[in-house]
Amino acid sequence: MAVRGARIPEDQVVELAEMFQMMSDPTRLRIILACLDAPVSVGDMADGLGISASLVSHHLRLLRAARLLMAERRGRQVFYVVGDSHIRSMLTDMLDHVAEGEVEAEQAPGA
Repeated sequence: MAVRGARIPEDQVVELAEMFQMMSDPTRLRIILACLDAPVSVGDMADGLGISASLVSHHLRLLRAARLLMAERRGRQVFYVVGDSHIRSMLTDMLDHVAEGEVEAEQAPGA
């Protein structure tokens, strides 16, 4: 675990930047969020997100290569899930942070 303020190796900084770049695309982020709590098939993701299965598959290849999602084969289908607790925790914390901001904005005077 890196200590705050300690020098982080350049290769780790580059890898981290690439992961954030992967998550900066709204479609890829929706795919990751769809896989946050349970494994999801390509077809179910495509239906739930309203995009083609081929587009979902394209993004999944990138997300797997970036180690943001894991694949699990069940018979003829492949299911995808956020398999790393660090990724899951970070996204859950960020979702909570965004939700807090919305609640604070609603409670602000004049809102």
